[in-house]
Amino acid sequence: MKTFKLGGIHPSENKFSAKQAIKTAPIPAQAVIMLGQCLGAPSTPLVAKGDEVKVGTLLAKPSGFVSTSVHASVSGKVLKIEDVVDASGYKRAAIVIDVAGDEWEPSIDRSPAIVKEITATKEEIIAKVAEFGIVGLGGATFPTHIKLTPPPGKIAEVLLINAVECEPYLTSDHQLMLEKGEEILVGVRLLMKAIGVSKAIIGIENNKPDAIELLSRIAQQYSEIEICPLKVQYPQGGEKQLIDATIGRQVPSGTLPIEVGAVVQNVGTAFAVYEAVQKNKPLFERIITVTGKSVKKPANLLARIGTPLSELIDFCGGLPDDTGKVIGGGPMMGKALTTLSVPMTKGSSGLLIMPSLEAERGKMNNCIRCAKCVSVCPMGLEPFLLMSLSEQEIADWATAEQQHIMDCVECGSCSYTCPSNRPLLDYIRLGKNKVGGIIRSRK
Repeated sequence: MKTFKLGGIHPSENKFSAKQAIKTAPIPAQAVIMLGQCLGAPSTPLVAKGDEVKVGTLLAKPSGFVSTSVHASVSGKVLKIEDVVDASGYKRAAIVIDVAGDEWEPSIDRSPAIVKEITATKEEIIAKVAEFGIVGLGGATFPTHIKLTPPPGKIAEVLLINAVECEPYLTSDHQLMLEKGEEILVGVRLLMKAIGVSKAIIGIENNKPDAIELLSRIAQQYSEIEICPLKVQYPQGGEKQLIDATIGRQVPSGTLPIEVGAVVQNVGTAFAVYEAVQKNKPLFERIITVTGKSVKKPANLLARIGTPLSELIDFCGGLPDDTGKVIGGGPMMGKALTTLSVPMTKGSSGLLIMPSLEAERGKMNNCIRCAKCVSVCPMGLEPFLLMSLSEQEIADWATAEQQHIMDCVECGSCSYTCPSNRPLLDYIRLGKNKVGGIIRSRK
């Protein structure tokens, strides 16, 4: 069974919401739509207090090269534009809308019919993807239209679809494949046309045999699309790990997947591209997993962007009495939330409610030089060294850069496996932030 060659772990999967049919979450009474909805610059508002909007109305335009369009997920009146606390714990600009009804822009095709015929040109596909604010839905939220336009001199050879969902607890991509398989494969073909490749590979870990079977059956209509079962191994959902697992190529340090002829897109992104191009639907809602060992009704929810996360928790039975921490995302790469009033964004793939006993960190002890962190690192780094370089009173950022700290994919495998409970990833993230700033200042 295929997998990536270097490092990796296999944490408990805890997929409590697996095979839970997608439910539609209630529309909030008030939606808070962050202007920063991608890995890049916040968008520039086009509406003002008192403006009436419909579902799908353009609220904000991109403010730079790496930025995205933001659309209304609800209909109603703009109450205000102000700074609110986001998932990072910092205040950022957002558009607050008082909801009235559920009136959609008439240009959006709301019929259930699947549109298989592709009539849009390559340029039209990329333009619609940009216009309707499609970003990577695997968590990174990189604007999709940029990935579909390789730099001069770089040629895409293969499209890889990340349907791995290796993060414990999360099941939104799995359920999306079971319910929207036809639409996903049309989305894959749209992405192929946009980047000009004749082959696509969908990588799915073999703990999802029903999704593998279903997509393999549908893909019989499309000889250019291959379904590739993969061994269960975290963090196989990382771009570089998926490329290694599926086509056996290694992305050189400091470069992007296009360097080895690959373009990687999440399976949820493929579905969003289908809806954008074939249905004229902006990205204003997505599937999010709400789960945890004590959650009464773990679920995969179709929820509107801007819905307070507290309302999604209430819909799933409320906050358990033994809650110790609420994490945006999964346990390995997600981040603890400071407040449950945080609004859902395009990057909200999961909401994990952890019991107190599991949420507590163990006491940190001295490194015992066991090298477990080195053996599990999928990037071949030395996490113990990178932490040491980052935690010193006078940190050694030059050596950290030389030791390829920027290659860290922040998967958390090192912290997970450390017997001394050392917060390796926390310090490496600090180091990446500092070294990244130094590198940008040189340019």
